[in-house]
Amino acid sequence: MDTPQANLEIARSTLRAEGGSISALADQLGSDFAAAAKMIYECAGKVILTGIGKAGLIGLKVSATLASTGTGSFFLNPVDAMHGDLGRVQRGDVLLALSHSGETEEIIRLVDHVKGRGASLIAVTGGRDTPLARYADIVVCYGMVKEACPLGLAPTVSTSIMLALGDALALTVMDMRRFRPEDFAVFHPGGALGRKLMTVEQAMFFKRGEGLCVASDAVSLGEALAQAEATPRRSGAMLLVDGAGKLSGILTDADLRRLLLAHRSERVLDEPVAKFLTKNPKCIGLGGLASEALAIMNKYRFDELPVVDGEGRPVGVIDVQDLVGIKTVTDGRD
Repeated sequence: MDTPQANLEIARSTLRAEGGSISALADQLGSDFAAAAKMIYECAGKVILTGIGKAGLIGLKVSATLASTGTGSFFLNPVDAMHGDLGRVQRGDVLLALSHSGETEEIIRLVDHVKGRGASLIAVTGGRDTPLARYADIVVCYGMVKEACPLGLAPTVSTSIMLALGDALALTVMDMRRFRPEDFAVFHPGGALGRKLMTVEQAMFFKRGEGLCVASDAVSLGEALAQAEATPRRSGAMLLVDGAGKLSGILTDADLRRLLLAHRSERVLDEPVAKFLTKNPKCIGLGGLASEALAIMNKYRFDELPVVDGEGRPVGVIDVQDLVGIKTVTDGRD
């Protein structure tokens, strides 16, 4: 028996149907969608996604997107809920129920119990005059769309719309939370993007200000070394600060070796340390990206880079090993 050829017109019509329905929906968003976003933003508990079948799979993804963008969320299987998992629902939670027909038996059975536990209900559905819509506090209705399936049976357009609406809600709420790239990195520490967005403060092995090798730039070299020697943490660089505590220079172990070799017959320890330090050294702010720090170290061939606060005061040192340990951006240019 010959293998039938793929009908690309079926594929094209599917993409057109799904894409066109989602694009048309963008112009229809209004007060109901805004109210749903506000309810999710103000949720004092968790945002719980539920759905059955294909809608349930969409709910899993939407829940994951909410959780990764700053909104506490989990998925609740409506069947499991009726067999003990209902205990996960608490007063102050928001249930986001996905059902194209709005008449899914498992969802309708769950609604009464969820409302009884003090949770609010948002329905994402194709019909406004349905049991689910009638019981919901807020209804995001996208209309009774025509599925792309040639048989008109397999959920296609409806589930694509649910997914798009879920993403739109998650990103709208993310914007309301003023969610920043560094916040995203906190929720994605194991991913490549999360590592690229990791801040210097998150990457530093030692805590802020802990055992920092700092000395005054107004003392002699010998006194500065004595101050640095009292630091519990061993570092390959000594940071020098002015009278206001701001970073004024750096003196590395390599600098010190070259200095002693060049002045071996002189009493260099009695000389002012300011005479030998590298003034206005390269540094990075505490909130800077770890990838930026790595780029600076690669460009200038540093092993350690001073970290300063908003006032220019040293609060730490980021070591190239800190970045290697977290496998951050390999060359600082990605």
